[in-house]
Amino acid sequence: MLAFLLACFSPHEIAVAAPAPSVDLSQLVQIDGTPLPADTLAGKVTLFVNVASKCGYTPQYDGLQALWTEYKAKGLVVVGVPCNQFGGQEPGQAEEIVSFCRLNYGVDFPLLEKQDVNGANRSPLYRQLIGEGPNVKWNFEKVLVGKDAKVAARFSSSTKPDAPELRAAIDQALAR
Repeated sequence: MLAFLLACFSPHEIAVAAPAPSVDLSQLVQIDGTPLPADTLAGKVTLFVNVASKCGYTPQYDGLQALWTEYKAKGLVVVGVPCNQFGGQEPGQAEEIVSFCRLNYGVDFPLLEKQDVNGANRSPLYRQLIGEGPNVKWNFEKVLVGKDAKVAARFSSSTKPDAPELRAAIDQALAR
């Protein structure tokens, strides 16, 4: 059944096989250790991206910042979630990560505290976003959450922020 579901999607989109649970967005912690204000995500479409500073996909920060700039007034929030689980490609501490993102890519969208997206120490956020799987395969995988706090779509690392299928999913989620 899973193979059938995966075959029905573009190679960039990952099937969300089970009914999407609501994601509790009220307990998120920003990279500086402070709670993410509840109104930052409430009633908005959110694109969660596990990010890393030393990855081949790191230049996607440019596209993510462009998405954020273009769509934030329409109700999209891009949220970066630093993760060091894939090849140790996010080794820095909070201050280093923020500095790298701002200086190199002009990132001003929210960044959360560094967390695991797979395994026994999978963060509560990623337990809600992906449940029991399929696991996140690499840095810069994207999970789109609708205004209703339900997972709407999931995209592979190779899906660039300007990909038509990602933009279509964002537009559809914003229209709901």
